[in-house]
Amino acid sequence: MLTDAQCRNANCPPEKKRVRLTDSGGLYLEISPNGRKRWFQKLYIDGKETRLALGSYPAVGLTAARRARDAAKVQKADGVNPIQARKLEKIKQAVSEGETFEHVAREWYNQKSPQWSGHHQTRELRNLEKDLLPWLGKRRAGEIEPVELLIHVRKVEARGSLDVAHRVLSTARAVFGFAVATGRAQRNIAIDLKGALTPHRGHHFAAITDPVKFGELMRAIRSYKGGLVVRAALQLAPMLFQRPTELRAAEWSEFDLDNALWTIQAKRMKRNRDGKEFGEPHLVPLPTQAVEILRDLHYLTGNGNLLFPGEKSRTIPISDNTLRAALQTLGYGSAVQTVHGFRATARTLLDEVLEFDPLVIEAQLAHAVRDANGRAYNRTTYLKQRQAMMQRWADYLDQLAAGDSKVLKLKRA
Repeated sequence: MLTDAQCRNANCPPEKKRVRLTDSGGLYLEISPNGRKRWFQKLYIDGKETRLALGSYPAVGLTAARRARDAAKVQKADGVNPIQARKLEKIKQAVSEGETFEHVAREWYNQKSPQWSGHHQTRELRNLEKDLLPWLGKRRAGEIEPVELLIHVRKVEARGSLDVAHRVLSTARAVFGFAVATGRAQRNIAIDLKGALTPHRGHHFAAITDPVKFGELMRAIRSYKGGLVVRAALQLAPMLFQRPTELRAAEWSEFDLDNALWTIQAKRMKRNRDGKEFGEPHLVPLPTQAVEILRDLHYLTGNGNLLFPGEKSRTIPISDNTLRAALQTLGYGSAVQTVHGFRATARTLLDEVLEFDPLVIEAQLAHAVRDANGRAYNRTTYLKQRQAMMQRWADYLDQLAAGDSKVLKLKRA
């Protein structure tokens, strides 16, 4: 057994490469000719002799070296490779300066955000910078407790923003998951908070699906006395049932009226970043009624890029609120019928009343429909079927507006 005095006075003659002073349990002190002294422990891993470095003397004294030796023995008895465990510890120490929640969150955002759409990038960054980093940014990610995170997410909830609170928690869950994966935290504490927030029930866009009541709305739209540009948009919204943003920001260059086709470029569709950059455009067949409305509208706005320019600038389309306000004027508030809700109306009536193939309907809605093998159908397929469907839909709207008793009684057999 070594003594501290032996360790302190030990030296290596110049003619030798090293001197080793053995203690017990495989522990020894190795002295180099330059006077450097280091602790090692002899181990047998998978039947092969190796050694574990335990530090330099005198920074690591004899007692501390023996403790490290005993700890390594316990690890080995538990089936843990002490050498691999020590390497992992060094890796963790090397990244210690990057362990704050803000550092981890920024690293996560920079790595993941290039694959997101611009809208998703903005929302995730807002969640971080407004509701997480001001309170948790300087804390080590691995030391934050679930209750700390809950306190700050509940501040968002207290503002009455239940949906935002759930999104902020989702952002935190992704950051802590990244922290675990990169060795900056032991567990994802955000998962522990599942069910801790007030449940948020996502609202559906209000939509009329009763043929009689929808016929009343069609008559109201056709009697709209507002501006001609808004009137045209209001008539096309239920007829083409595309997303409000896709309709109101439509450009004349997207339309081929002679061939009755509207081509919406991928960058304007609701898709992820790759889908916007490399995806196929969405094709919208135009019924004859839509072509007629568009030809009339062209006399008003055809000298510019936009179909529906706003009143203040011809380079900025009408706002989201314009059509909403128009419906409100007609007596159809957001609790009864929304512009986005025209999509649900069309989906329901095309399926349940006109009995079109749901796959064709979903293609027209620009939804990626998957088959039994999980493969997504191309959004631009079923074009011939959709041409027939869109013309039948426009004719059906005319019949509803006219109060045709025959179509009002149509039901699935």
